[in-house]
Amino acid sequence: MTVDPHHPGQATPVRISEADEEHAVLAFSGDLDAHALRVLEELLLDPRLRRPGAWTLEMSGLDHLDLACAYALLRAVSRVPEPAAVTVHGAHPAVHRTLRHAGLETVATFTR
Repeated sequence: MTVDPHHPGQATPVRISEADEEHAVLAFSGDLDAHALRVLEELLLDPRLRRPGAWTLEMSGLDHLDLACAYALLRAVSRVPEPAAVTVHGAHPAVHRTLRHAGLETVATFTR
């Protein structure tokens, strides 16, 4: 379990579960809301996310996604020097809808 450094005792709703030169997997769980935005933005600046040519956003464990967090994901994907191929996997309908409202469907592929 990864602990949220801004809220000790609480698990962070997002973590890098794997990252190498070719592929990075970000695993999401619980609620990703305004309280977690700073943690998400800090994680998205991790140097391990600049190298891979592909990202998988594993969202099957994510129950709620705040629109501000969805925009943070879009900004992160958009600023990678060479655009990464992004796959969103397992997003529940409400999470998928929030990602669509933020415009992530223009840069990502969605899979079940």
